[in-house]
Amino acid sequence: MIRYVVGRVVQAGAVLWAAFTLTFAILYLLPSNPMQLQLAAAGIQEDSLTPDQFAAMQHRFGLDESIWAQYRHHLAGVLHGDFGDSLTQQVPVTDLIGQRIGPTLLLSVTAAVVTLIAGSALAYLATFVRWNPLRVVLTRLPALGASFPQFFIALFLIQFLSFQLGWLPATGNEGAQSLIMPVLTISVVTSSVLAQVLIKSFDETLTQAYITTARAKGLSRTAVHLRHAFRNAALPAMTILGVIVGLTVTSSIVVETVFTREGVGKLAQEAVLAQDVPVVLAVVTLAATVFVTVNLIVDLLYPLLDPRISHTPEVVPV
Repeated sequence: MIRYVVGRVVQAGAVLWAAFTLTFAILYLLPSNPMQLQLAAAGIQEDSLTPDQFAAMQHRFGLDESIWAQYRHHLAGVLHGDFGDSLTQQVPVTDLIGQRIGPTLLLSVTAAVVTLIAGSALAYLATFVRWNPLRVVLTRLPALGASFPQFFIALFLIQFLSFQLGWLPATGNEGAQSLIMPVLTISVVTSSVLAQVLIKSFDETLTQAYITTARAKGLSRTAVHLRHAFRNAALPAMTILGVIVGLTVTSSIVVETVFTREGVGKLAQEAVLAQDVPVVLAVVTLAATVFVTVNLIVDLLYPLLDPRISHTPEVVPV
């Protein structure tokens, strides 16, 4: 068990390091000029500086170092929780993220909870219902929900619920009402994906011999589903659940932009447009950390559902 846990933690650390390194390489290969952004933010014309003043400014922001030296500097800073200063706003990146993280966390956690409840309920109904026409509709419904792009769902909800019916505010992040349409935009797709996996897993589980044995012992249909089928069907769904929770975080970039919510997603969109490399690097690293952490938790929960996983012997090459 200890070997299993250590292995998963090391893998998660390697994925985080790779995500940071790849993002750093991509951002610093882009045709941007960080020095011009720094000078523009400070209200200084590049032509007004002497060569010595220009060199001093480059040294101040660490832009006179090699790419390798900048990489080591940024990596050491990230390990200590320091992402540097924003090129355009001249304030620590951690302060910017700290100001925006609350609305994004609220949106992501709420969307994840709605996804879990709606996806599980739809999958269970599609499996439990005996009337075949309704069962066919419920089985096909997740494929329909997963096929819609999130920006299309967002625009449809704004047009219908806000402009036509006037029930909900179209933009902003003030109050619980402003949270409903963003949560629906994310969870329609993610709950559909979760329901697809659960329905297939339920169908496979219900054909197993131990389900037949449970029915032969006289257990009711509901008891067989809840006591035996649901726990075993949840194992494959947990893998996709980790991905879905990560998607609720990354989807916030699109959703917060469409609904004009002041969160980390909108901060990332503004940083990309302004080519603010430290902010983009910090947001991507933060999203990767959430994604990897959720999947690590899911991996560590596997042995609790199926103890055979932590004792599976490794294949030794002959």
